[in-house]
Amino acid sequence: MKRRRAVVGAAFAGTVVLGAGVGVWASGGAGGNGTRAPSEERTAASNADPGLAATPSASAKPSPSRSYPLSQAPRTIPAVGSHTAARGPGWRPAKGQRVVVDDDTLADEGKLLASELGLSYAGRTSDVRAGDVRLAISGGKGANPESYTMTVSGGRVNISGPADSGVFYGTRTLKQEVHGGGTAPEGVVKDQPAKQIRGFMLDIARKDFSESWIEDRVRELGDLKYNELGLHFSDDQGFRIQSKTHPEIVSKVHLTQAQVTKIIKLAESRHITVVPEIDSPGHLGAVITAHPDLQLRNAQGVATKGAVDISKPAAASLVDDLLNEFAGLFPGKQWNLGGDEYQALTVANPQASFPQLASAARAKYGSGGTVADLATGWLNDRADTIRAHSRTMRAWNDGFLTGTSVQPAKDLQVAYWTGKELGARAPVEYLSAGRKVVNYNDEFLYYVLGQPNTFVYPTGQRIYEQWTPLVVRGTGAVPARYDGQILGGTFAVWCDLANSQTEAQVAAGIRMPLRATVQKLWDSGKPDLTWTQFTSLANSLG
Repeated sequence: MKRRRAVVGAAFAGTVVLGAGVGVWASGGAGGNGTRAPSEERTAASNADPGLAATPSASAKPSPSRSYPLSQAPRTIPAVGSHTAARGPGWRPAKGQRVVVDDDTLADEGKLLASELGLSYAGRTSDVRAGDVRLAISGGKGANPESYTMTVSGGRVNISGPADSGVFYGTRTLKQEVHGGGTAPEGVVKDQPAKQIRGFMLDIARKDFSESWIEDRVRELGDLKYNELGLHFSDDQGFRIQSKTHPEIVSKVHLTQAQVTKIIKLAESRHITVVPEIDSPGHLGAVITAHPDLQLRNAQGVATKGAVDISKPAAASLVDDLLNEFAGLFPGKQWNLGGDEYQALTVANPQASFPQLASAARAKYGSGGTVADLATGWLNDRADTIRAHSRTMRAWNDGFLTGTSVQPAKDLQVAYWTGKELGARAPVEYLSAGRKVVNYNDEFLYYVLGQPNTFVYPTGQRIYEQWTPLVVRGTGAVPARYDGQILGGTFAVWCDLANSQTEAQVAAGIRMPLRATVQKLWDSGKPDLTWTQFTSLANSLG
């Protein structure tokens, strides 16, 4: 765990190494490095808004006759990793200043930052002017592509990183600095995330969130340095994205593929991968409504909710049609296959209750084949379909079944959400087998509308104070030796009781949990700020 360390002398810069904590503004000085009265804070924050940049005379420039206090670390969410302090006025946006790039691949990042801070975008140029913000690609081979260095010196800002994603995160730091305090403090920030997956998952199958609401969340996620947006768009209650191969399954209220493409492009501009999920072989009620012949029925002919009959080749063919179609719509490299809560496996004797599944299992896997083997084979077959599109796949942990002769594909990552299912296995069982895990811990990271089945709305404070990526199930952490196998985490909104909250209520309810979650994914160490201080910072940043 990284903790704050400072070396400060009367005439020397100091390096402040920040864990999950953030610094405070130093006292003294008028260039943004001093503590402000509330009226000064409001004025500085207004200067950060597009079209409200300060006049050229307000641009922070070094003064040879002035002595500046030693700067202190920027205030951002998530907090920066380290800040090397320096003496100087810092930087603030002013009319006439420019954002320039040294590589054409950074044009999108440059244009976005310029529009946000009310600056002009000058494109690729090598000339240097007062007040410039320069974005650059640099860094050693093998460096974390999401890392960046930001140097504020001489009235200018330089943000560099080994890839455009890292540079983008540097621009988010600069935007937050200016919005929260008016001025980016003098010195050097070096920063990178602890976890490679920082996700938010949204259930749009049960609740038809509007395109504009989803786009607002994408912008929020981008500013907070999230890099995944999961879309669960198929379930018993609805199939919410237009399908051209099977239009008959699509709900009346849905997103068109053009709307989804627009969302994806917005997400890409924020370096967010959209991760689709067509859950199967359970949670397919909307598909079954249009294809009732594919519904699973038990030996007495009673239909099983949401489950397709995996003994029928037509069921596999239909789902593969959808997987292939939507792999063309979603270009990101991540995919969620689902695999959870197949109701055939929740009865005491699946072989007796569903003889057609038992018969198909024996035909495929020999006399010892079971319904669980058949379900695992279904998951593997769907993985084969998506693997052909060069995707990295994950499935819910209760889709990894115990006591089977058929084993889940080795390259499937575990989306671990619960330990409440029949035959539940602790996270360590997956980790010790070498599986990589994405943490969706339902104890902390599940926001379930209406709070059914003992769920309660998670609070940002509880996440901030008690959760880390090592806390995969319940409240206990797995051994630290598995940290490298835990790729990150995802905060999820599930809409079991869709009308329990409006879109506005959901946005308000998840606001602080999202901030707390990304803080712990960016740096899982104990935060330096108290929860009250963190909340105050979040409010000042907007």
